[in-house]
Amino acid sequence: MARQKGIIKLKGTIGDITFYKTQDGHLAREKGGIDASRIASDPAFQRTRENGSEFGRAGKAGKILRTALRPMLLNSADSRMVSRLTQTMVKVIQADTVSVRGLRNVIDGEIELTLGFEFNIRGKLGTSLFAPFTSAIDRVAGTLDVSVPSFIPANMIAAPTGTTHFKLISGGAEIDFENETYVVETSETAILPWDTTATAVINLSNAVTANSTHPLVLALGIEFYQQMNGQMYPLKNGAYNPLSIVKVDGGV
Repeated sequence: MARQKGIIKLKGTIGDITFYKTQDGHLAREKGGIDASRIASDPAFQRTRENGSEFGRAGKAGKILRTALRPMLLNSADSRMVSRLTQTMVKVIQADTVSVRGLRNVIDGEIELTLGFEFNIRGKLGTSLFAPFTSAIDRVAGTLDVSVPSFIPANMIAAPTGTTHFKLISGGAEIDFENETYVVETSETAILPWDTTATAVINLSNAVTANSTHPLVLALGIEFYQQMNGQMYPLKNGAYNPLSIVKVDGGV
């Protein structure tokens, strides 16, 4: 891979060189690779096929998780979140010690490895929210809860420049990775001032199916706002809104 220089940037293929644009700039690379039919049938590429199968499974798992949490991700995700989540799901699948290579899956893997995943690398929850909080999943009742004791926002939330207000958001998801279905509920606080006035105790509760056997995932985040002429505007279109997975229960 080479970086294009000069005034005129190329796109497309000239000879054996492909020119293309990415978020890292205009790049160029030499065409090449092995014929797809050979990869699909040659015994020498058995491991490649196995890895490809599991990578595809990881991509689908990441997609269903993203779709379940989409109401929160609309304002709290970076441009590389999809690939980062797929990489995490690959690790989840590789932790499957039951299935043979190529057939390893999320259910028999360790979905708990998604704990702490940051959906927005530009604004992490761990470096934004310093107020202590507790997270709990009650599988029998089907509730996924976050509780935050009273705190002073200006002291316990590291907010981007321009912030005047914020709100905490939470989402609980029950995910059936095999059938690619989910149940999700989200909750949020009112928009609160980012100042030195202590908040009330905050309890965010999300209900899914009671006694579910599927993996349960709880996410917590912050949305920042700027008040102008009496109106609330999302700060910088949510570029620095953190959202993180704070609790996971892998199911039974």
